[in-house]
Amino acid sequence: MSIGDSTVLSQANRSLMWRLLLFALGSLGFGFALVPLYDVVCEVTGFGSTRQLTTRAEAAAAPVIDAARTVRVEFVTDSPGIGNWDFQPVTRSIEVHPGKLYTVYFRAHNLSGRETMAQAIPNIAPGKAAAYFRKTECFCFAPQHFNIDEERNMPVRFFIDRALPSYVDEITLSYTFYDNSNRTNTR
Repeated sequence: MSIGDSTVLSQANRSLMWRLLLFALGSLGFGFALVPLYDVVCEVTGFGSTRQLTTRAEAAAAPVIDAARTVRVEFVTDSPGIGNWDFQPVTRSIEVHPGKLYTVYFRAHNLSGRETMAQAIPNIAPGKAAAYFRKTECFCFAPQHFNIDEERNMPVRFFIDRALPSYVDEITLSYTFYDNSNRTNTR
């Protein structure tokens, strides 16, 4: 290999290095340009636009209350353990507007004479209304620990979906409260 060949090879390597460096910088620049380019394409097509997604998210987060409609919600309780519990709704019924969040309370008093756990099992009637009755907080989500003779009010936060069929104007939320003493030590 002569000096002339070495110079040509060195120039070819330098040329290739500059092309590769230019390609890498171009790829990096293209990567940064993709974000605004994506936004422009989304705005033009209307698909995945950040403005539309933000508007939809804000609309979904804002509660839309149907103030023109009322639905009566009745609260019913049962505790199959005879004399072990006093369990009842604090309020027997309320009139609600679909889309509005409500809080009601149920009072439970442990009369079993021992520390225990209890579990509430909900039921919604009519059955077709269950899909539209949305609980955001409920004592029925987990077993409840009670000390001897403990009494407490337990909340249920809920709203009724505005899509509830118009022929449903009354819903019953009932709870059966079971003493689950075998869970006493699982706090």
